[in-house]
Amino acid sequence: MKPKDWVAFLFLTLIWGASFYWIKIAVRDVGPVSLVAFRLAFGLIGLVAFFPILKPRMPRERRVWVYLAVLGLTSSAAPWFLISWAETTIDSAIASVLNGTVPLFTIVVAHFFLGDEKISAGRVLGLLLGFFGVVVLAQRSGGAGEAAVTVSSPVNFLGTGAMLLATFFYAVGAVHARRNLGGVSALVQAFFSMVFSLVAILVVVFAVGDGPRFPTRTDTWAALAWLGVLGAGIASYVFYKLLHSVGPTRASLVTYTLPVVGVTLGVIILNERLDWQLAAGTLLIVSGVWVVNRRR
Repeated sequence: MKPKDWVAFLFLTLIWGASFYWIKIAVRDVGPVSLVAFRLAFGLIGLVAFFPILKPRMPRERRVWVYLAVLGLTSSAAPWFLISWAETTIDSAIASVLNGTVPLFTIVVAHFFLGDEKISAGRVLGLLLGFFGVVVLAQRSGGAGEAAVTVSSPVNFLGTGAMLLATFFYAVGAVHARRNLGGVSALVQAFFSMVFSLVAILVVVFAVGDGPRFPTRTDTWAALAWLGVLGAGIASYVFYKLLHSVGPTRASLVTYTLPVVGVTLGVIILNERLDWQLAAGTLLIVSGVWVVNRRR
């Protein structure tokens, strides 16, 4: 990857690294559907300011608008709802680990639909190294026994399944964007995919209830602002630029680095323990990212 790609990769790591923590805070107050609706609304607000600056060209073909609608459903509406709902039944640490399956799904989907993203032994090795690193960090969070109990109960099994389905949607959305929206501005992709997502979510909100649940706590508003303006709006724009620059498999590797951010911040800010699992997990993840991105 080029230096600008690494900067984008690092930005996404830092912004998305805290997302599962903020989701855990917000979902208790407003529920998963309203959380996604507010997240999308804040994300659109964060992107509006970029249009007068970047002045992107609007697509004219009808099929492009259909592609943007599909992108919204696969990259935002469906996975964000599934993740928010899953975190009502499983711990945020486990959710972040399961989110690490995105590159594994992506490399399989991309192999069949993208000519330049074929499965290779080196890529598989890198992806497995990174995923094992995420698992090591998960064991550090609570221990293998605790994680096994958390995932194995009937309700939590559904939450685990929801997380895996969400990561599959992420993979499909990334490959779809690379395959069908290569000539469309990243800003247009981020903004209008979220417009279609918000419409879909609002239909669900009013279909299952009387409307969105408004936050009652200050920290919920802070969580929604972070998840929306930074995590949804600006980060989505950066991700689509990275996606079309390096491909979906490499771009999706950012999900491996998210637990590293959360654990590292705990050590630095909260004076949590620094142990071999943090070092080993981080080393495996960095090694996996390097193997996938090394020159052939």
